[in-house]
Amino acid sequence: MISPSDPGSRGFPTVGQVATISVTVLAIFGFAWMLIELSGLLMLVFAALVLAAIFDSMTRLVGRIPWIGRGPALGISVLLILAVFGGAFTLFGSQLAGEFDTIQDSIPPAIDQVRAFLERAGLSESVRSMVEQGSSDVSRLASQAGGYVLTATNGIANFVLVFVAAIFLASDPAVYRRGLLLLMPRSAETAVAHALDDASRGLRGWMVGQAVSSLVVAAFTWAGLALLGVPASGGLGLIAGLLDVIPMIGPIIAGVPAVLLAFTVSPITALWTVVLFLVIQQIQGNFLQPMIQKQAVDVPPAILLFAVVAAGLLFGFLGVLLAAPLTVVVYVLVQRIYVQTLLGKDMTIAGKGDETPPTDPN
Repeated sequence: MISPSDPGSRGFPTVGQVATISVTVLAIFGFAWMLIELSGLLMLVFAALVLAAIFDSMTRLVGRIPWIGRGPALGISVLLILAVFGGAFTLFGSQLAGEFDTIQDSIPPAIDQVRAFLERAGLSESVRSMVEQGSSDVSRLASQAGGYVLTATNGIANFVLVFVAAIFLASDPAVYRRGLLLLMPRSAETAVAHALDDASRGLRGWMVGQAVSSLVVAAFTWAGLALLGVPASGGLGLIAGLLDVIPMIGPIIAGVPAVLLAFTVSPITALWTVVLFLVIQQIQGNFLQPMIQKQAVDVPPAILLFAVVAAGLLFGFLGVLLAAPLTVVVYVLVQRIYVQTLLGKDMTIAGKGDETPPTDPN
């Protein structure tokens, strides 16, 4: 029987309750601090997962050949990827390096021509100052290209880490999947297993669609700029293809150096370059992006845009590059775990054509 003098009888927490609450709060803040401190490592882990998904998709294709097990199929897939990139750099590396040098050397004269064109057009001083401010930023970025190359060189160790980790993950993904499920309560195992399958399917679909989209954008940009006579069309096409991975913002960033270099030819060429990028943007938005969404998951454009900005603020340039696949995975997990499992609502997940009944969390 609790006496009136007992603190618990008057509604006050006991010493044990205070200690439990304090430890819980400290644990939550400690876990949050650890996630913040390890954010860079977590992004490298996610990059390894994305690359492992690529290896896994190729391994499945190669594994369809009779008498080839998963281990040899994975080895063949990795060697094929290395051979493709090695061959591309061998055949076009020197040419692309020269074109990137041309881009770096041509941007300052192009900025001067833009400034002269604005003066001849009689634009107001405020517009000219705004353009000059943006031009100085572009010029500074171009002049610091060597520093970016040095930063990329410092990231070789991280790339090797991600590459090797992706091979380990792709060698036997079922082991890591079972290990993760073992950490889950029994009541949540089914929902988490379905969520992992959905995220894996959505990620593989996004990669297939994005690879096709990047190749088409790079080829169209290369061909169009070459027909217009813009210098370094190959390097600009490669930049456009790589930046196509960044939703919404990537094509705009890729168009800036192309338009600047087009000004070195003539203002009319620069205008046609703008038209070219608008046409490619329409092709990408009306044909390529729906294909990606059909293969992966239909993420609303506004969510993708804010995800890119948030990932850039939190994780830097690596976050921007991984914003799209990270958004796809998070979006699918929210659909499966929160909407279907917790709320009990039916919906299509990760591009599936049929409705999946909600999983009973119990």
